[in-house]
Amino acid sequence: MPELPEVEVTCRGIAPALIGRRLVSADFYAPMLRYPLPRDARTEFVGQTLISITRRAKYLLLDFGTGHLLIHLGMSGSLRLLPNDTPGTPPQKHDHVDLVFEKTTLRLRDPRRFGAVLWLTGDAFKHPLLAKLGIEPLDPAFDALWLKNHFKGVKSAIKPALMDGHRIVGIGNIYASESLFRARINPCTPSGRISLPRLRRLVPIIKETLLAAIAAGGSSLRDFIHSDGSSGYFQQQYFAYGRTGEPCRICGQPIREIKQAQRTTFYCATCQAR
Repeated sequence: MPELPEVEVTCRGIAPALIGRRLVSADFYAPMLRYPLPRDARTEFVGQTLISITRRAKYLLLDFGTGHLLIHLGMSGSLRLLPNDTPGTPPQKHDHVDLVFEKTTLRLRDPRRFGAVLWLTGDAFKHPLLAKLGIEPLDPAFDALWLKNHFKGVKSAIKPALMDGHRIVGIGNIYASESLFRARINPCTPSGRISLPRLRRLVPIIKETLLAAIAAGGSSLRDFIHSDGSSGYFQQQYFAYGRTGEPCRICGQPIREIKQAQRTTFYCATCQAR
């Protein structure tokens, strides 16, 4: 699944080509993804000029002044920029949406069809998908004291707690595993029992890990590619994620995996001993 770095890289990749451009047409090739596609609302945004593109958690918000197109990449989605002045690339089986701007088309590919494209009017951040989202991990307000206060009394393990989007958004499975390894914190440790000094080590590492992933173009796993068709390469820097049985890059012991909240966690039992 594309996580915060991949969505941020996508946002930065498509913005220069689309902001200030008029949306000429919106073509939908499927009745719905996770939700019905906004066919009937096209008159409200087709013909409008795109003002800005922002990211909230793993959502992209395309602001047309009259409202926002919300895009979520789901489990396997990606966005591609296609030039309009060359022979067109016809949509393939898993291409479900073309947003045709002046000079450039934004195409959504989503093999598993868990993504979303919605038209939001009014205050987009009050929409049910956005209203209850937690703090952004790259926000300056996200610090060790914030985390200590919000984890007070929480008995659930730190790994799934970091992935709880009602507390903190965008730290998915990859970056939670990597951050906990780099902070030398066992993923099974109860959240409320982690000391403030350890949280003061963890929070900067979460930020550094996410920023390093953004700088590397994210992680290209399964179907995710950049808007220009290229790949990210942060997976080359993994210490734990996906390395089950391989030697730890620090101590040489094999990386282990366990299931937590129906997701696979990767860790080193030596470097991340409780």
